[in-house]
Amino acid sequence: MIYHVLPGDAQVSEFQKTKIDGEIIVCREALIDGPIDADSIDEFWHQRASFILSEHGDDEIEYHEKVADPLNKLTELTGEDEVNLWFEYELFCSVNMWFCLSLLEGTGAAVYRVEPIGLDEEDRWNGFGKFTAEEMLAAYELRTKLSDDDIKLGADLWRAYSKGDLAELTTLGKTESLAFPYLSEVTAAAAEQDIRPLEAVREIIAGGETDFAEIFAEFKKRAGVYGYGDTQVQKLIDQLSS
Repeated sequence: MIYHVLPGDAQVSEFQKTKIDGEIIVCREALIDGPIDADSIDEFWHQRASFILSEHGDDEIEYHEKVADPLNKLTELTGEDEVNLWFEYELFCSVNMWFCLSLLEGTGAAVYRVEPIGLDEEDRWNGFGKFTAEEMLAAYELRTKLSDDDIKLGADLWRAYSKGDLAELTTLGKTESLAFPYLSEVTAAAAEQDIRPLEAVREIIAGGETDFAEIFAEFKKRAGVYGYGDTQVQKLIDQLSS
């Protein structure tokens, strides 16, 4: 069986137009935000469901059906299966991909990374956002096969990040692999995640900006490596005003 793990629902429509064979699994998590330090996968999903409930009021049962259960399929694969991970470069997507690799570790499945190729340097954190079906197909045709070492690296990155082991994360970030472009830059950003994003928002607001859309756009320019969405930036604004 062939699977395609897409980074969000926004990519589903264009992906379907490519007519690429395989089942879609949408990664609907944002693991850069909230607790991720559970000791077991069952505890992890309960932890995440409770967090989403407290933050957004979403139903826990719906969380398991729409978020946890699709991703849990990755733990059930075998050496006869193939997985294509359609993840972007920034920290938001990187953490989600590391988590997926931790689920895939030991399954024996063939794992490929599909990257948002062809972006200009200043746009590299924007990912698949504006990709057409033709561009997604081109990215798929240039996908990278992950070795066992690559899969282990991704799983190790997840373990270090989830435990808050910044020293280990930084060390792992020095590993060179074609499957992990910008890894050193992303892990360096992760090490400053508790400081730099808040500083960026503080600096923008101190400059006199009050409109959220403008604050968000400027944040992406200054701290695009984090890949934060509206929700994460709004939480930073609320944190400064509380």
